Amino acid sequence: MVSASKEMAVYCFDTLVAHHTGDVVPPPAFEEGYFPLFVTWKKVINGGEPRLRGCIGTLEARCLFSGFKDYALTSALRDRRFPPIQAKELPYLECTVSILTNYEPAAHYLDWEIGKHGMILEFIDLDNARHSATYLPEVAAQEGLVV
Repeated sequence: MVSASKEMAVYCFDTLVAHHTGDVVPPPAFEEGYFPLFVTWKKVINGGEPRLRGCIGTLEARCLFSGFKDYALTSALRDRRFPPIQAKELPYLECTVSILTNYEPAAHYLDWEIGKHGMILEFIDLDNARHSATYLPEVAAQEGLVV
C-alpha cells in the first residue's frame, strides 16, 4: 500500500517554487499510483507554531504525479480562506501531503481513532442545502481533540 512520503511533499514544494520562479519542476521521485490526495501548506511566523496557510485536495482518486502538481498549486493559490501564497513566503512554508485509503462508514459517531482515521462529514441543512467537510487523520490530533 502506498503512503505519503517526504518525496511527495518535496515535489509539491518544487511545484510551487517553479510557479513563482518560472523554472521547470523536477521529475517526481516517488512511484505513480491513483489515490485521493490532499496538499497542506503551513507557515511559521516569528518562530512560532506553524499555522495553516492552505489545504485542498480531492476525494476522487487522481494520478499522484499530476494530482500533487495540481493540488500543490490549488491549495497554495486558490484556498478561499487565505490570500495566494507569495514567493516571499517560501522560506517560511512547510508542506505535508495526505493519501487517503480504505474508506469505511462509521457504525457510531465515536467509531474512529484520533490520529489514524480521518472524517468526512456530510449533511443537509434546514434549507435543503448540502454541506460537507473533510478532516484529515492528523487534524484531530493537532487540534487536541479527544473523544
